[in-house]
Amino acid sequence: MILPIYLYGQQVLRKETEDVSRDYPELKQLVANMFKTMYHADGVGLAAPQVGLSLRIFVVDGSVMGDDFPECKGFRRAMINPDIIECSEEKIALEEGCLSIPGIHEKVSRPAKIRIKYMDENWNEHEEEIDGFAARIVQHEYEHLEGHVFIDNISPIRKQLNKGKLNNIIKGTANCSYRTKAVGK
Repeated sequence: MILPIYLYGQQVLRKETEDVSRDYPELKQLVANMFKTMYHADGVGLAAPQVGLSLRIFVVDGSVMGDDFPECKGFRRAMINPDIIECSEEKIALEEGCLSIPGIHEKVSRPAKIRIKYMDENWNEHEEEIDGFAARIVQHEYEHLEGHVFIDNISPIRKQLNKGKLNNIIKGTANCSYRTKAVGK
């Protein structure tokens, strides 16, 4: 099922999420729905708060970016209760966008490499080192679990320059080709 994507201004995007319990009902269906929703919206990542759930889970699939970023080839994961345990000192600034903030793209500086621990949808534990654009995708989604969005990482002047677009998103007048849930709707 394709779920509505919650847009900037929704309270759930600013809440720190709670761990997913092992007995969470229909977890595999939720993961499948999140992947389906992400693909429908042409995204490469989607976090539970973006579909209205304050849970520590996100899905990523960077495969579509594999030609430009080889580390993204076959990079498809569901990450449950993730914990970034290490970040490189080296940072890289690249442009990002977000399904919850349509029409805005800004450069964001992030660590080039991370180490993350997480559970998959079968409750298998993983610890892996991720670098390049794949690491960027994971960090972007991980921020959603902490109640942050990528524009929190841009300068005040860049945020001010985007204020009109942000207000349109909050008012529900932003253009999207996918199903959304704006603040007033």
